[in-house]
Amino acid sequence: MKKNHGLSGARLVSFGAEPRAMLAGIGLTLIGGVLWGCNATVSKVLMDTYHTDPMWLACVREVFAGLLFLLAGGIATPKQLVGAVRDVRSWPRFLLTSLLCLLTGQVAYLQSIHWTNSGTATVLQSLNLLFVLAWVCVAGRRLPGKRESLGVALAFVGTVLIATGGNLTTLAMPPQGLAWGLANALATSALSILPAVLIAKWGNFVANGIMFVISGLALCPFVRPWEGVPSFDALGVALLVFTVVVGTFGAYWLFMAGVMRIGSMRATMLGTVEPMMATITAVMFTGVVFAPTDLAGFALIILMVFLVR
Repeated sequence: MKKNHGLSGARLVSFGAEPRAMLAGIGLTLIGGVLWGCNATVSKVLMDTYHTDPMWLACVREVFAGLLFLLAGGIATPKQLVGAVRDVRSWPRFLLTSLLCLLTGQVAYLQSIHWTNSGTATVLQSLNLLFVLAWVCVAGRRLPGKRESLGVALAFVGTVLIATGGNLTTLAMPPQGLAWGLANALATSALSILPAVLIAKWGNFVANGIMFVISGLALCPFVRPWEGVPSFDALGVALLVFTVVVGTFGAYWLFMAGVMRIGSMRATMLGTVEPMMATITAVMFTGVVFAPTDLAGFALIILMVFLVR
């Protein structure tokens, strides 16, 4: 799943925080981002090598990762888990957020990887900050600042370079890949805003566990994951377990543990390791070759992350 760093309810760490806690937070955040980047490439291998349908993978990953989140929530905060289940007033918000944010984001992300590659899909996801900026400006009735405007310009140029390869008369990637990538960025931006109340009230594990399970179950009638299971060998099973346990649940757990120590802003900056790792692993394990215009576009979008904050 894609991450919720902006409005997660995590406390910001003051400059007087213990150095050990700060170093631990940096380490946890980086590890979480690295695992997310690796998870994108693992998903690409599952889809290309084992002909795993993106919808099937999204459904299975959401249901089982959601169960792991709920198990962790039951162990760490059992009262919050029981309270969330019994709080009927929270369920409409759980349902809305699950369908509009999590389900759309997960499907769009995997479809974007399917049509392009893990590096490109993950970089396009970083454009979610532009949608968040737009929301902040509209809600605050203000125009973007100078740094923010520069970030928007860089992101636009970077996206054009990736999409066209520098030739403005044609697309260098499938239009489906660009469309799914932008849809994923939009859903990810909504995920950083809409679940804020639920996470603040019930905690990360419980809130995300419920949303993951709802999202996965909503896909079940359409995907019917018990039918048409891909023909996995031992490596395929290992990769599937990795994408659920390590790449989704574990990566999110580690990243949010880091956020609690260093704050959401620092975590957002360190989170740029995710598209970098996705790009590196895409080259190493899927044989994708990036053109200079792709790499230039990646660099501009990542630079945007440091300007729009």
